[in-house]
Amino acid sequence: MTAPPILTSPLLAAIPGVRHAFFTRNGGVSTGLYGSLNVGRGSRDRSVDVAENRRRAAATFGREVWALNTCHQIHSNEVIVAEAPFGADRPQADGVVTDKAGLICGALAADCAPILIADGEARVVGAVHAGWRGALGGVIESAVTAMTKLGAAPGRMVAVVGPCIGPASYEVGAEFKAQFVANSRDNDRFFTPGVASDKYQFDLPAFALSRLGALGIDTRAWIGRDTCAEPDAFFSNRRALHRGEDDYGRLLSAIMLEV
Repeated sequence: MTAPPILTSPLLAAIPGVRHAFFTRNGGVSTGLYGSLNVGRGSRDRSVDVAENRRRAAATFGREVWALNTCHQIHSNEVIVAEAPFGADRPQADGVVTDKAGLICGALAADCAPILIADGEARVVGAVHAGWRGALGGVIESAVTAMTKLGAAPGRMVAVVGPCIGPASYEVGAEFKAQFVANSRDNDRFFTPGVASDKYQFDLPAFALSRLGALGIDTRAWIGRDTCAEPDAFFSNRRALHRGEDDYGRLLSAIMLEV
């Protein structure tokens, strides 16, 4: 079996003892709408195919599938500290952090922003699912707080936003923008005029990076890949809606402390 292709960040790759991967939609066994590396147990894909895809993803880290910890994501600010493998459980949360070697922290996405964070000195890592609701609601702050309680420090953390919907693809209405501006007038800078007079383009990765920066994480970046604009490489909820498709696959972004 050929290993699934992955994307990596030079910022995270430079940290000794930390492995990470931003998986694409390729390298799995699913078919149709889910072709081919769909890891979403909440999708309507065949469960045996999802299980095999998750096994392949875990094997990329040299681990068995039981070591892959992902949540039933609910667009919240809830973050779980993983002390042991979740197994078949799908706890409801939108972030997983750990200081235990060999446990893979994973975030699923199909336009939302996956964020991988590591403090190599403290040996603490985390994976965050940051859709617009979660990012605005504080999931990034929750993850950094949880990592800090394990001994990490924001000034040492490295954070990378993985493939997500880019600003050119993310058209929103005035009501959407109003929620962000009501939270902080400074959030106006993440919106640019859309094609229609009542529409805007929202920059989700820049918003996520700004939240990370406000927490004191200076070493941060977006990997620069737009899930909606690259159908051969990524799943996309928005693209599926535009096409009238009734479901979509989920991408995996994951990070682990080496044993």
